[in-house]
Amino acid sequence: MAPTEETGQAAQHPSAPGTPPLPGPRVDGAAPPPGSRMPRWLPRAMVLALALIALFQLGSWAFHELTGLLINILIAFFLALAVEPAVSWMAARGVRRGLGTFLVFLGVLIAAAGFVTLLGSMLAGQIIKIVEDFPEYLDSVINWINAHFHTELRRVDIQEGLLRSDWLRSYMQNSATGVLDVSTQVLGGLFQLLTIGLFSFYFAADGPRLRRTICSVLPPARQAEVLRAWEIAVNKTGGYLYSRGLMALVSGSAHYVLLEILEVPYAPVLAVWVGLVSQFIPTIGTYLAGALPMLIAFAVDPWYALWVLIFVVIYQQFENYVLQPKLTSRTVDIHPAVAFGSVVMGTALLGAVGALIAIPAVATLQAFMGAYVKRYDVTDDPRVQGHRGAGPGESGSAERRTLLVRARHLWDRRPASARLGTEDS
Repeated sequence: MAPTEETGQAAQHPSAPGTPPLPGPRVDGAAPPPGSRMPRWLPRAMVLALALIALFQLGSWAFHELTGLLINILIAFFLALAVEPAVSWMAARGVRRGLGTFLVFLGVLIAAAGFVTLLGSMLAGQIIKIVEDFPEYLDSVINWINAHFHTELRRVDIQEGLLRSDWLRSYMQNSATGVLDVSTQVLGGLFQLLTIGLFSFYFAADGPRLRRTICSVLPPARQAEVLRAWEIAVNKTGGYLYSRGLMALVSGSAHYVLLEILEVPYAPVLAVWVGLVSQFIPTIGTYLAGALPMLIAFAVDPWYALWVLIFVVIYQQFENYVLQPKLTSRTVDIHPAVAFGSVVMGTALLGAVGALIAIPAVATLQAFMGAYVKRYDVTDDPRVQGHRGAGPGESGSAERRTLLVRARHLWDRRPASARLGTEDS
């Protein structure tokens, strides 16, 4: 093959030393230059990366779909921790754990059903009374408007106008279509309660078996740590619920006495409402719970609502500074600000469920950290107590006093002969 003009020029002008040779035509049978082939590990790395991305997407989808079930299991676990002391107490006295758990849950179910029944009867009675007294309220409002604005309104005209209005017709249609949604939500809530009840029953009844199963896959040192953490969680969760229940009893009894003195209707139900809401919603629960008794008392006499408000404020201070420190010092001793912050954080993460389990979870974490985190003695510094540091003049005088003290110590440490010689001279 005859050389071309370009190849002849390339042969006449060789490349400078130190520069890479110009790429030329590849001769058949010659080995490819290094770096021109794909590394052997690259296909496997690409397949592995795609597999990891697929697994991550699958796990994210599964976690998103199972979030409701995981929350129900978390609630059931804390309920099982709460009833664990009572079940263990009954088991220590010869009662089987399954039967003891059933008796505890039966008592809780009876108490909850009784409270819901009393509260529902109270609300139904109030609604019936409002419906029966509505014509009188409407007549009084119409008479006041006619007397002050010189109008001639009649109740019959207002009723006919409301019945023929498009707003009422659309509202009734929307309410009829929303009945199916409400029924679906009720059935979903009942199924959720059944799921939580079953899981909590099995967690409490088979607690020892569950602990053995978890510890069977851990070394002995880790087993001791898991059992210690479990014991702390049981003590804190059970202590929190029992102390809150006792304070709810005291709060409900005190408010019941006040409502009976004021002759407010449905005093027992209102007292139970105040006791439960005020204790399981920290810091502001008392004021939220006192709104319903104030409303019922206002319907009897507006001055009664003022008396209820004053009593709620005074009792809140008594509970915060006298009752709560004595009852919770041995169970859940956490700062009120930490408790309120944990409730806010739990509500933001899990809603009402997070608000209920936030305090025992934080108390468990605090106790666990207190058992394993090493602590040191705090130095005796005025700044620890909140006092400000010394100024420039005071710091100079303090330094002079320190130098004098050091000089005196050095003088006292001199040999006796040197001190005698100085004194003789």
